[in-house]
Amino acid sequence: MLQGLFSFRGRYRILHLTWFAFFLSFVVWFNFAPFSTAIQETFSLSPGQIRTIAICNVALTVPARIIIGMVLDKYGPRITYSMLLIYAAIPCIAFAMAQNFSQLVISRLALSIVGAGFVIGIRMVAEWFPPKEIGIAEGIYGGWGNFGSAAAAFTLPSLAAVTAFVAAGQINWRLAIALTGIVAAIYGFIYLVNAQDTPSGKVYQKPNRHGGIEVTSKRSFWLLMLMNIPLVGILALLAWRISNFGLLNQTQLFIVYLLLVGLYVFQAYKCWDVNRDLMTGKKQYPPKERYEFSQVALLELTYFVNFGSELAVVSMLPAFFESTFTLSKVLAGMIAASYAFMNLLARPGGGWISDTLGSRRWTMTVLTGGIGIGYLLMGGVNSNWWLPIAILLTMACSFFVQAGEGSTFAIVPLIRRRVTGQIAGNVGAYGNVGAVAYLTLFSLLPEGDIGNRIFFQTLGISALIVTFLCWFFLKEPKGSFAEHHEGEEPELAMDSAEAFPFITEE
Repeated sequence: MLQGLFSFRGRYRILHLTWFAFFLSFVVWFNFAPFSTAIQETFSLSPGQIRTIAICNVALTVPARIIIGMVLDKYGPRITYSMLLIYAAIPCIAFAMAQNFSQLVISRLALSIVGAGFVIGIRMVAEWFPPKEIGIAEGIYGGWGNFGSAAAAFTLPSLAAVTAFVAAGQINWRLAIALTGIVAAIYGFIYLVNAQDTPSGKVYQKPNRHGGIEVTSKRSFWLLMLMNIPLVGILALLAWRISNFGLLNQTQLFIVYLLLVGLYVFQAYKCWDVNRDLMTGKKQYPPKERYEFSQVALLELTYFVNFGSELAVVSMLPAFFESTFTLSKVLAGMIAASYAFMNLLARPGGGWISDTLGSRRWTMTVLTGGIGIGYLLMGGVNSNWWLPIAILLTMACSFFVQAGEGSTFAIVPLIRRRVTGQIAGNVGAYGNVGAVAYLTLFSLLPEGDIGNRIFFQTLGISALIVTFLCWFFLKEPKGSFAEHHEGEEPELAMDSAEAFPFITEE
């Protein structure tokens, strides 16, 4: 795997094209955080309003990841990723041109959809790499792409400062944010032309029916119904939070609640429709085709506490360092980027550990425990700390967080091959559920050391609870270290440069 990593041919070419697509989607997704204080000054916003915008930044990613997972399984990752990147230019330009708080919120909600791009690459990489290498391949995709948030924190403030002459000497955040969307759209066309869904001679597997996740037992179906509740409930929480700032009155809020109930009922119906034969007893799956949805539920919870916490922490960390240690915006942004900087090594490292140690289950459990301990330690950071020690602790904590993310998605593609997109969408959506939940809590806490301590302690305790669940209930996936994926002939797992066009899947 590592020997050919820096080549640009075959499966490695697809990996590089795809992680860079994810990188740009993350630059777009996190182009707000480096400018939060500047935007606050421009519009004279309250701290609560700024925190609400941060919540909006991850809100619609929840349903978007589920929907894009379905679209992905049907149309393939090449078209899906390209269209999402092209779309990114619209909300970026709208946010850059906003003139009031309402326009900021609406454009940020629209932009949060771009965060759904992650699940697309999970399916793409899984099509090109065998199970025994899936951990490090997905880790490189996720980690190098996730670095986009750090790149945004590093470069966008400097870009805005350099172009300040356009904005009469003020930091030009509008131009910087608009440019991220334009660059993403240009790359969307590049990806459409250069990527392909599968190696030559390999068939792209699609679900038998679309609209909901296919499960293989009645017990799994009811667990699916239960795990879908937070995906809608978190949107209700967001609507309530927005209503506190006058963007929704009580009647409108009640209508939103009714629409969300209707959304859950519709989603439940679609899942029932896909699994109708199973639930009515007309169909039974042979043992080799069964999977336990409880394993998907556990991965959803791990992603809730690792990626969910990363999104929340990345959104508040620049302001945290700026206020705690009295730093400039540019310096605070660069220091805060140390958290996301670890993605370059930590997430691939988590995937590599999962590939190497021979137990994806125990890798997941230990890393999640490290997340909990790391956040509990960060809860003690205050202005009395020596800044370099605070930075080192931040990077150490981020290693466990991002290695945990890599470990999660070292398992996801091994659950059920033909619905990988939908499973990845649901697991990925739980990351955003966690982000909205954590950021909502943060927005309600008092400013200063007390609020920061409660926030980090909550992250730590929730991670330790999930560690306990993984310890007792997570199972090793079938074929975790096989030479080829389920339903795939061994020779089809080769590098596309070695694959012969006359080989077809039986």
